[in-house]
Amino acid sequence: MSDKRVAAVTGANRGIGFEICRQLAGRGVRVVLTSRNAAKGRVAASKLAAERLEIDYHRLDVTSARSVAALAAFVDSRYARLDILVNNAGVMLDPRGSRVLSSDIETYRATLETNFFGPLRLVQALVPLMRKRGYGRIVNLSSGLGQLSEMGAGTPAYRVSKAALNVLTRTLAAELAGENILVNSMCPGWVKTDMGGPSATRTVEKGADTAAWLATLADNGPTGGFFRDRKPIPW
Repeated sequence: MSDKRVAAVTGANRGIGFEICRQLAGRGVRVVLTSRNAAKGRVAASKLAAERLEIDYHRLDVTSARSVAALAAFVDSRYARLDILVNNAGVMLDPRGSRVLSSDIETYRATLETNFFGPLRLVQALVPLMRKRGYGRIVNLSSGLGQLSEMGAGTPAYRVSKAALNVLTRTLAAELAGENILVNSMCPGWVKTDMGGPSATRTVEKGADTAAWLATLADNGPTGGFFRDRKPIPW
């Protein structure tokens, strides 16, 4: 069995997730690129494979417990290990101009299903593979919109989901303390993607850099932190 690290990246057929796959594979990591849309995911994996990067593909719907279990079984069967999990898949479903008092409860439920419960399902399914080897790196793609220290109005469902994801980061990091499984959140900033839009100020390469860094931390690296541009930021 190869000693190469194995990573799974969710929501990776485009944007920041796709670039995280590229950067990790460029560092010698074998990457399992996942996406909800199989056709788009396979095209994305093929593009990276054409760059002579080690990329595998598996379909994943983070809102489905069955789909998450299938990914875990695939990774275990194919590699017998998982070293890195990047929870990148996310949605922003708030209508333009959304405010708390006029928001639809169902928007919160749907947003949390992907942005919080998805990562929760994945860590529950995949941390056992990390524990087998006493090594793991978990990176949760959060947002400055989830920072309590700078919380403001607008996109309330998205903000709630990212704040919840940060709580997951902190509690899981505490539970795994001393096991060499490091868990961190990061904010990519306002990135030129389908979600960020064309007016965004940052490239996908810059947006993905901190995630790739956290995914390959040394054993004495930080855990339970929130980062942007490789620097800690307030919760």
